[in-house]
Amino acid sequence: MSDREIFEMQKKIDKGIFLAQQRMLERSRLFQSTVVVSRGGQVVEVQPEELMRKR
Repeated sequence: MSDREIFEMQKKIDKGIFLAQQRMLERSRLFQSTVVVSRGGQVVEVQPEELMRKR
């Protein structure tokens, strides 16, 4: 694989991950549930709206 092919594949992977995260946040918001994330070495629950604002 050339460097260009690797770069293009990585772009597609990144785009897919971003889309999956957006769908997860939207689903969590729809069902009024929290999202568990790591912040500063601590595991915390946050509202999906808080993470959606940062994007």
